[in-house]
Amino acid sequence: MDKKPATPPGVLIRDLVSGPRIQVSFIWNAQQCRELLPACPVNKASIQYASNLRAEIKRKVADGTFVYADYFPESPKAKKPTRESSLMEEMLQKQLELYEKQVANGKMSPATFRGYAKSITGERMREWHGHKLAEVTPSALRDWISGMDCTSKAIRNMLIPLRSVMEDALNDGLIDANPFDRIALVKLIRQTSRASDYVINPFTHAERVAILAACRLDERPTFQFWFNTGLRPGELQALQWEHIDWDKATARIIQNQVAGVIKAPKTAAGIRDVDLNAEAMEALRVQRSISQLRGSRIWLNPATLNPWATDAQVRKNAWLPIMKRSGIPYRNPYQIRHTYASTLLTAGGNPWYVAQQLGHEDVEMVFRTYGKFIREDFQKPKASLKAVQ
Repeated sequence: MDKKPATPPGVLIRDLVSGPRIQVSFIWNAQQCRELLPACPVNKASIQYASNLRAEIKRKVADGTFVYADYFPESPKAKKPTRESSLMEEMLQKQLELYEKQVANGKMSPATFRGYAKSITGERMREWHGHKLAEVTPSALRDWISGMDCTSKAIRNMLIPLRSVMEDALNDGLIDANPFDRIALVKLIRQTSRASDYVINPFTHAERVAILAACRLDERPTFQFWFNTGLRPGELQALQWEHIDWDKATARIIQNQVAGVIKAPKTAAGIRDVDLNAEAMEALRVQRSISQLRGSRIWLNPATLNPWATDAQVRKNAWLPIMKRSGIPYRNPYQIRHTYASTLLTAGGNPWYVAQQLGHEDVEMVFRTYGKFIREDFQKPKASLKAVQ
């Protein structure tokens, strides 16, 4: 019996009744795939061809461009879904796998993926399991959304993956019309969503004084700066010394940190110059001796002297202990941003100026969120460069 020639990893020689065949194996969609190549003489050249083919497939799988039918059209895995065979759970799983590839390619943040994965695998989305694509009718969709009992934001987040599934199904000819195009989605969400139980509850002047007094010396600059700039938590974490203009007393906000990943702000309005008042500038001067020689980031975890990694780390390691020491009833650290905005507006701040400082695309969010703090005279506040506290 002839000895089989040596084969590289992922290339095998299978002994079939019709004769030896070369087989390649690879991972696709988290599955181990094994496919026979067309019958040919098994020799050094054909084995090398198989190895090269496998390497090409692996590259395309990694890039997210591999199409099974292009390489193995007769394989069951290459069979395209049909109107009759397309089940919702399968389509949702494919959408989840697409998101996984986008994370691997750096096209989606891990935090965004976790949100989408939670929506796809959650109890509400499982209500569609066992249904065919064609059964997701406008009326069925309306009933499902109406029964969610969620805030409008939660409903919109839940619908993002499902809308992508239906858009792809329409483009692939699996459905004749997208059911989302046949419902008044904005009106439906407004009518059926539950009001958020999150309450904007800014800190009073006395509370801010008590909170800063409860800070240790190595903690105070961070929160003194935060109260006087109203940055988003991720913007505060990502701020670097090179972003500070000492002459103009501004901080250039050009990046945000989400779940440990530094990225650009979501919108163009997020890129902005934030005015620094006297208290903010003092906080920076004190912080220089703590962090400037340790790297580019301004604000560090005092316990480790490493940059903050996540919002949760700031909350657990610093904010919770400070709030406990201060004796102030607990509110989450995002209330610092609300305090900054409400303080400027109460002092007569121009809502358009406040919107720009906060990084909002327009003033609508300021009126909607902080309307009760806005005075009639919309002048740019002379007090904006004074201490917020």
